[in-house]
Amino acid sequence: MDKQRVKEILEAPNLIQVEYAGIPVYIQSVAEDGDNATVFPLDEMHHEQMVEISRLTETVPVKH
Repeated sequence: MDKQRVKEILEAPNLIQVEYAGIPVYIQSVAEDGDNATVFPLDEMHHEQMVEISRLTETVPVKH
């Protein structure tokens, strides 16, 4: 993922699904360097971590 898309996701009014290493995460903020973001797994909100933005992937919901 790139920096611009992360900023768009942060500003989006609805929740956009994002994964880090195959785990659904919430992007809390982008670091000042613009290359890292603070995220936490959706099922472990207390487990914040700093990750490289390039390792985040946007997932597309499956439509039935």
